[in-house]
Amino acid sequence: MTSNPIKLGIVGVGKIVRDQHLPAVAKDGDYLLAAAASRHGKVDGIANYPTIEAMLAAEPGLDAVSLCMPPQFRYDAARTALEAKKHVFLEKPPGATVSEVEHLRALADKNGVSLFASWHSRYAPAVEAARSFLASAKLTSAAINWKEDVRRWHPNQEWIWEPGGFGVFDPGINALSIATHMLPPMFITSAVLDFPENRAAPVAAHVAFRTSNGLPVTMELDWLQTGPQSWDILAETDKGKMVLSGGGAKLALDGKVIHDEPEAEYPMLYKRFAEIVRAGISDVDLAPLQHVADAFMLGKRNVVEAFFD
Repeated sequence: MTSNPIKLGIVGVGKIVRDQHLPAVAKDGDYLLAAAASRHGKVDGIANYPTIEAMLAAEPGLDAVSLCMPPQFRYDAARTALEAKKHVFLEKPPGATVSEVEHLRALADKNGVSLFASWHSRYAPAVEAARSFLASAKLTSAAINWKEDVRRWHPNQEWIWEPGGFGVFDPGINALSIATHMLPPMFITSAVLDFPENRAAPVAAHVAFRTSNGLPVTMELDWLQTGPQSWDILAETDKGKMVLSGGGAKLALDGKVIHDEPEAEYPMLYKRFAEIVRAGISDVDLAPLQHVADAFMLGKRNVVEAFFD
């Protein structure tokens, strides 16, 4: 551990915290995990509180907080932390709306603290290699296929189906975080969103983009995929066909795997958060969230069969 670790509090102790945040923080010498706040979960060995307000009142020495509750509730918690002059790590998606996160960025600047929109899929091991390849090639088209089983990854989580819960765009925004990092600027031209008749968020989406220089990009999102899960971005270029698969873990060119390493997304996220905290800057890219907002604004709503867990 460094001689001056960042004293961290975590808010919202659920599956993602236990699976990813706690192991990443435990291995990172830049942090001292000092407290947690959650309505239901607790972290052994540290102080636990029912709310972020209670945590901040009792732990004035905290330097930063990681906010891991559903996006519908993140703005108020982030505002509370920023106004208490704490650095803030936002789980993805960073908020329920673009305007919320814009205001949080302004609040961070006003209070002299850092705000981090943590697009974890950008830190998948093959993403930078794919980005470098595309920078050296001439793109002709691209396709995003992000298909997984919500029953496997979000069992009994009702918030994802509520307004602001994103539905299939909860995983889909991971694909957009990668695509906006390595493809030319792109804009939605049409979208069809499949809403189960008993839900307020889509279970599938079919989206067409064009890049700033007119190239086609398609995106297929499906939350009822059975069997193998698909997290792929394909690009046709003058140097061959690129396939980034496994959510950014593996890169292949014309069928030959050239990059395949173990996933280390959350350790990289916390490394980046420590960097911006110590540099006194923020890292808030809203492009993935803006595309989701555009899809809801431009998309045609298609009602499909009711969904039950």
